[in-house]
Amino acid sequence: MSVNEIPAGDAKDADAGEPSPTEDLLYGVLRRLWPLHRTVVRAVEHELAGTGMTAGEHALLDALRAEGPRTVPQLARGMGLDRQPVQRWVNHAIELGLVVTAPNPAHRRSSLIRLTDDGTEAIRGVRESEAAELRQRLTDLSAEDVRTALHVLDRLGEEFRQLADGSRATTEETGSCGSSGKSDDNGITPTSSHPVHKGRPAR
Repeated sequence: MSVNEIPAGDAKDADAGEPSPTEDLLYGVLRRLWPLHRTVVRAVEHELAGTGMTAGEHALLDALRAEGPRTVPQLARGMGLDRQPVQRWVNHAIELGLVVTAPNPAHRRSSLIRLTDDGTEAIRGVRESEAAELRQRLTDLSAEDVRTALHVLDRLGEEFRQLADGSRATTEETGSCGSSGKSDDNGITPTSSHPVHKGRPAR
């Protein structure tokens, strides 16, 4: 956010060396992210008990469902993770018959990972279970509430990716909120990380 975008009241607080109301709210969001992530992972692990799948493999299937076939490096970038854990999830998902490797026309040495019919059916069951839970538990949230939350999370992700990379870019340089739009070597634009979803795969 540039100086010109800071509300007048917030700019006055910043000049006084005190946290602005917006800064306090942003810190409140950041403080909730890690506990929320861990809570979601625990809930997913509970729901997946007995299926042979882990929460990470659950997230992997959801990423492939949303984005289509991807290489392991592309999946890792899109999920904001190192390559090694994603490769382990892929290997186990292959053993479970949920994904397979496929030739990659853009890079012969880096195979694409795609869902099998069983994998597609499993993640479809997860999505249906998730939708039912959301309808029941979050009826108080409007579509506008969710759009605002997505906007804030996208902007935070954008700025912290720049900090993690040791670079700083203005809002004008990055364009709008959301993904930075940087393409990988194969010309595919990575998307933002996908959270794991609560639910039980179809059997």
